[in-house]
Amino acid sequence: MARGIATPHTVERVNHALRTALHLPLLPCYYCPFHPKGHVPYFTREHHWRKPAPGMLTQAAADLDLDLSRSWLIGDAQRDLEAGLAAGLHPSRCLRVWEPPLPAGTPLSFAAACAQILYATGA
Repeated sequence: MARGIATPHTVERVNHALRTALHLPLLPCYYCPFHPKGHVPYFTREHHWRKPAPGMLTQAAADLDLDLSRSWLIGDAQRDLEAGLAAGLHPSRCLRVWEPPLPAGTPLSFAAACAQILYATGA
């Protein structure tokens, strides 16, 4: 939003489509609209929800009564993993993924990360 690419309405429409596709109508979706180099004045600033800060994760944990030390994070950027670690997630539960085609040296696709979590949790 800070860069003028999306509006809050657009983001909510995408999140609604995601919740619908996953058959999770009550799935909360968190995002940080702020960026210090944005073009939309209201959103052009740093914010504690902006990764690698853990604010978005700690807010979700508070809202949903989650134990972050027992939670998992799947992200596609190093800042995602750093946010997870800063929020108290165990390093082995912070998984970096890419969707196919996988860059050389990338260990997991999103599907493989999900399978790893299901295996680890016995689900």
